Amino acid sequence: MKQDETSLPQALADLSDDPVIASRAGVVVLANQAAGRMLHCEAASLVGRALHEVMQFECAVGDDEAHLHCCWLLPDGRRLWGRRLEAACGEACRIIRFVTDAAHVGEGADAAGVVSFHGLISRDPTMRHTFTMIRNVAQSDATVLVRGESGTGKELVARAIHEESSRVGRAFLAINCAALTPSLLDSELFGHVRGAFTGAVKDHAGLFERADGGTLFLDEVAELPLELQAKLLRVLQERSFIPVGGSRAVDVDVRIVAATHRSLRAEVKAGRFREDLMYRLRVVPLFLPPLRERRQDVVLLLWHFIGLHNAMGVRRIQRIAPEAMRVMLDYRWPGNVRELKNVVEYGFAVGRGEELRLDELPPEFRERPARPEPAPAGADEAQRIRQAIEQAGGRLDEAAQRLGMSRATLWRKRKYWGLV
Repeated sequence: MKQDETSLPQALADLSDDPVIASRAGVVVLANQAAGRMLHCEAASLVGRALHEVMQFECAVGDDEAHLHCCWLLPDGRRLWGRRLEAACGEACRIIRFVTDAAHVGEGADAAGVVSFHGLISRDPTMRHTFTMIRNVAQSDATVLVRGESGTGKELVARAIHEESSRVGRAFLAINCAALTPSLLDSELFGHVRGAFTGAVKDHAGLFERADGGTLFLDEVAELPLELQAKLLRVLQERSFIPVGGSRAVDVDVRIVAATHRSLRAEVKAGRFREDLMYRLRVVPLFLPPLRERRQDVVLLLWHFIGLHNAMGVRRIQRIAPEAMRVMLDYRWPGNVRELKNVVEYGFAVGRGEELRLDELPPEFRERPARPEPAPAGADEAQRIRQAIEQAGGRLDEAAQRLGMSRATLWRKRKYWGLV
């Protein structure tokens, strides 16, 4: 061992009460006896193995990768939280010291309040309350309507409900109601019989039939055509349907989880959605807050996605430049978690080196925010509110900013002027 590496065995000796594993370039170079006991093997047998074979990184929270509080998934299914530290040992070496307190083993939350729940990661109190609601509602067959902006994780919530329920061993199927034409959507949902239309050369089982006993996720349900809303209502009420071109009803036992980024009440008021179907779908409404209202999750999710990409080995990001972190914290994230994930992927694709810099972020992060457009002179308040909402593309937070008022004030004024 080189002279400048002598501090590593000493560090391991100093931390001998807790499991400690050290790796260099993704390969285990040293492990203490406590680590061997934790993994039910001889510590020496870990040396030389790839770290990702010993344990799988799941999520992390911290100001930079040199001081992360990480969650690792062990081969036997246990989750352990550990503090990852840097050691000056010649080449960069990573030391992981694990928390062995029973309160942190197998639990969803760590000491920093981070919860990992079926692919959803957060330390926001609203999200943690949502996770509790998911666990509770999963024990029944009540229909759930998930409301949230694009990219907030609505399908992950639907999968979590399925995986927490007694239907977990059966099918989970999903469809985007806005992605197909009405005729194709009808056939895909309810199936068709041979000869029902040109090209129907054989019987086709729809999603409801294939999901029998399981869960069907209807994404963007507000886009469902009116003629299909009546058929969906029948399934919810009678648990049966008639395939396209068929004459006999098919009985099914399917749990429905629907999602939308629109207000169904507004769609009902506009005549685009059936009121009776709305009440059938929103037996249990779940609301997912946008990422801009979960500011403390931005850094958490940034390092989570960075950690996942670091494990691929193309590039390792160990720190984020202050100016890059500042613009990401100030950004409104209209695409929410999906956009944040894409930003990290962009940075790994276009940049190199251990630091994520501002010039490695997408162009919109380097553009100066546009100044709010002034309302036309003489416009009354109701018209100014309508115009601001149109200019903001329906995003109420942005519309409120354009009008120079809080979102709560905007809501009250919309209600006063009958714009809700």
